[in-house]
This record gives sequence, C-alpha cells and structure tokens, in this order.
Amino acid sequence: MTTTNILLGEIIGTMILIILGDGVVANVVLGKTKGNSSGWIVITTGWAMAVFVAVYMTGWVAGAHLNPAVTIGLAVQGSTPWSQVPFYIIAQLIGAFIGAVIVWLAYFQHWGATPDPGAKLAVFSTGPAIRNTVWNLITEIIGTFMLVFGVFGIGAANAAASAVSLGAFGAAVVAFLVWGIGLSLGGPTGYAINPARDLGPRIAHAILPIPGKGGSDWGYSWIPVVGPIIGAVIAALVWGALGW
Repeated sequence: MTTTNILLGEIIGTMILIILGDGVVANVVLGKTKGNSSGWIVITTGWAMAVFVAVYMTGWVAGAHLNPAVTIGLAVQGSTPWSQVPFYIIAQLIGAFIGAVIVWLAYFQHWGATPDPGAKLAVFSTGPAIRNTVWNLITEIIGTFMLVFGVFGIGAANAAASAVSLGAFGAAVVAFLVWGIGLSLGGPTGYAINPARDLGPRIAHAILPIPGKGGSDWGYSWIPVVGPIIGAVIAALVWGALGW
C-alpha cells in the first residue's frame, strides 16, 4: 500500500462519509429543511448509507478504514503496519474536515434559520444525551468495540468466502453493522465511534462563520477520541485471544 494511495483513498473516503453522514444530520436538525424533524431512524439510516458508499467507492484504494479507531485496531491486530498509521489518521482528519465544510456550504441558508446552537453543533459532532464523563466514555468504548470486533468478524467471513465474488455485499455488511450500532447503542452519546468523524468536523465548527453557533464543546471533545481508541484496542486484543 503506497503512501499516496493511503492519503488519497482515506481523504476522499472520509470526505464522502462526512458529506453524507453530517449531511443527513443537517437535513434532520436544521431549520426549514425538507427533512426537518424526521428523526433518529433517518439519521442512522443516512449514516449507514454513508458508510456503504464511502467504503464501496474507496475500499479498493487503501482498504477504506475511514476511522482512526479502525486503523489502530487493525495495527494492534497486525493487519496494518504501524508505520502507515500516521498517514491513515492524518488523511482521515483532513477528509473529515473537508466533508464538514462541504456540508456547511450545502446548508448555508439554514444556519441562520436555526435558533438552537446545540442543533448546529450536532451537525458537526456528537454530544451526550446525559452528560457523565465515565458513562459517556464507557458508551463510546462499547460502541467502538462492537464496530471493530464486527469488522474483524466480517473480514474473516469474507476471507472464508473468498471463492465467491462478494462485490458490494462486503461493504453492505459493514454498513448494516454501523446501522445496528446507531439504532442499538447510539442513544447515550450519538455513537461517534470514530475520532476523525467527530474531531475533524468539530474543528470545522470552531472555524467556520456560522451565525449564532455557540461553543464547540471542547470539554467533551476528548471522549469521542479516547473512547473509540480504547474500544478498538480491546476489540483487537479479544479477537487475537480467540485465535480465529
């Protein structure tokens, strides 16, 4: 895997992930949109579709990690060289930032039509339904454990079925996994389960000229970064201990 492939594949893939993922949140929570107040099922479905499209479009370039937690989990498990990890993570953060800027542009007229600064921040990054540092962290650890452990399992199943061309089905299974996590575990914290998905757009929120946006909640911002990394490492260690 060349450095160029990693950078281009992860920047473009993560950008697509955020355009479609943050985009569906914007459609649901911002004022005067066609999808306003359409609910959690729309958000989780939109994010699942975002994962499917991003993984399917860019998976052939550099594996479509699109998530520092996945990259670190794969490095702990031994599938990704540690020397490549910084390139993956840098590209993911850049792609997430660019994707958030594009969503800001797409919904440019709706920021001023939304009085709630919390709704504006929710387009870019996650936040807890009930703020408690320990339990919010545990929720992100559990959600990301399920993601990375699921990715390992899906990868093993795909390898076992290597005689069959899985095509889009492999990406679809990962999308279903993310959809399930959102529906089942997303309620407490909004299921960041991806440090780049949260941090890159949060930086964009802090920088972009959004009317009445309020703060970027930096006091909470470490939880969607640290929690997913811990969850990914635990998933890799458990998978390794199983010997599968």
